[in-house]
Amino acid sequence: MRFAIQIMINDQEVKNMCVGLSAKVVDLKDGTAIIDASGAKRSVSADLIDDLEIGDYVMVHAGVAIAKITDDDASETEKIMEEL
Repeated sequence: MRFAIQIMINDQEVKNMCVGLSAKVVDLKDGTAIIDASGAKRSVSADLIDDLEIGDYVMVHAGVAIAKITDDDASETEKIMEEL
C-alpha cells in the first residue's frame, strides 16, 4: 500500500510526493520483517534497522523498513492518512 499526495510548499504545488507507511513488526527472519499495516501483511527488508524486535513499529518506504518509530508516531500517522 503506497500513498501519493499533492501538497503546497511556498505557494508551489509539489506533485506526487511519496509518503512512508507506518506498520507493526509481527515476525522477523533473516533480515526480513513481516509487517502489519492496518491489517495488510507484507514482507519488507529490515536490514537498515539494528535491534529490531517483534512488536516494534517501523516507517516503511519502497519495501524497506527505514526507521523505528513509537506506537504514538504510528497512531498519528494513521490518523493523518485517514484525513487525506
